[in-house]
Amino acid sequence: MTFSPSARVYALGVIMCVALTICSLNWADRGGPFFLACLAVAGVSYLLTICEFFSTSRFPRRVVVVGLAVAGVWHLAFLRLPTGRDDDIRRYVWDGRVQRLGYNPYVVVPSDPAVRALHTAETRSLNNAGVPSPYPAGAQLFFRVVTAIHESTFALKIAFVLCDLAIVLMLLDVLRRERREAHWVLAYAWNPLLAIEVAGSGHVDIVAALLLVVSFAALGRRWRAIAAVSLGLAVAVKLLPAVLLPLYWKRVRARDAVLAAVVVAFLYLPFLDHGRLPFGSLGTYIQVFRFNDPVFAKLVRVARPPIVTGFAVLIGLLAATFLRLSSAEFSPDAFAWPMAASLFCAPVVYPWYLLSLLPFVRSAATLPLVIWTVTIIPTYVIWHLRTLGRPWLLPGWVMLIEYGPVAAAGVVLLLRRLAQSFNQEERS
Repeated sequence: MTFSPSARVYALGVIMCVALTICSLNWADRGGPFFLACLAVAGVSYLLTICEFFSTSRFPRRVVVVGLAVAGVWHLAFLRLPTGRDDDIRRYVWDGRVQRLGYNPYVVVPSDPAVRALHTAETRSLNNAGVPSPYPAGAQLFFRVVTAIHESTFALKIAFVLCDLAIVLMLLDVLRRERREAHWVLAYAWNPLLAIEVAGSGHVDIVAALLLVVSFAALGRRWRAIAAVSLGLAVAVKLLPAVLLPLYWKRVRARDAVLAAVVVAFLYLPFLDHGRLPFGSLGTYIQVFRFNDPVFAKLVRVARPPIVTGFAVLIGLLAATFLRLSSAEFSPDAFAWPMAASLFCAPVVYPWYLLSLLPFVRSAATLPLVIWTVTIIPTYVIWHLRTLGRPWLLPGWVMLIEYGPVAAAGVVLLLRRLAQSFNQEERS
């Protein structure tokens, strides 16, 4: 008995929905064995769905409608959950709150006894309370706007899920303009990281991802000023998209670039500290914070952390430059790979850092990155190990599971490219 591609996708969607719903029921033990097993099932189902998309060129419209509805079910399952006591979203609430009270989040230290009275029940347990905020000005203003509407982690989670929904709508328009089938929007909407890190924990990276999609879509429509400003705003939310700057060379005008720079500069004006550009705890982040960093851990043995961080940025810029020079056309792949290259060499690679890649990984050329969004799942075990009193250090087997399949997929992709080039040369 054989099943149609649509039936197989429906079945995989049901499996994902059940697995992620069970994950949501075990949210209190994030990273525990049962949580990881269910999340792994969801991840494998997601990869099998991608395989179905590669093997079948077209699906009925109802597959997209049903698929998005099912994704909405597991998003709601995570949205209703309370955030962890030290999740980053509690820092977001604090940053928005102190801004509205007239303080500078780049100067105020949450653990300072002088500001103890400023805390609420949600902000008293925020993480890394001994340092000021590391988040760029665009993120800060986003926190301020949302907390002005309602000051809570739940309000921020709703805002992030709305950004997620906006990305889905934008991608549907982009796919239509690219003359690609609409079912590829599920390559984004069904990724398990969205349920965990947007609807569940709530991370501001999804705002940067939305702005990048806006910029990408604007380039496709030749709305150059909007493309440049959207990229600037994305960088002002999370610094990672800065490595995409070479992709905009000769695609936007000089005055568009100046406009984007002016907009970003204005975002920082309210936060200037005695005329100095605010960096908050960014320096501390580079010097001290480490997680899931196999490349950085090796390089930092021979060079200081700021130099190795600069190297990670340079790798991303070089990747973007190569992609810009190698093709006059721009593609989603060109947006995904430079950011991924920088992350591979970064001092910290949390699962939610991959959110910026998700809207752009929907082709065979980005298959290693699609795999990475799933193989990074075992890193959640660190949250479980921490509850057992273990040090904040990933076991070696986790990195092997995470990066091994990515490297293998990259080698296969490279060999296929070389074989194709060789065959073309023989024919000519």
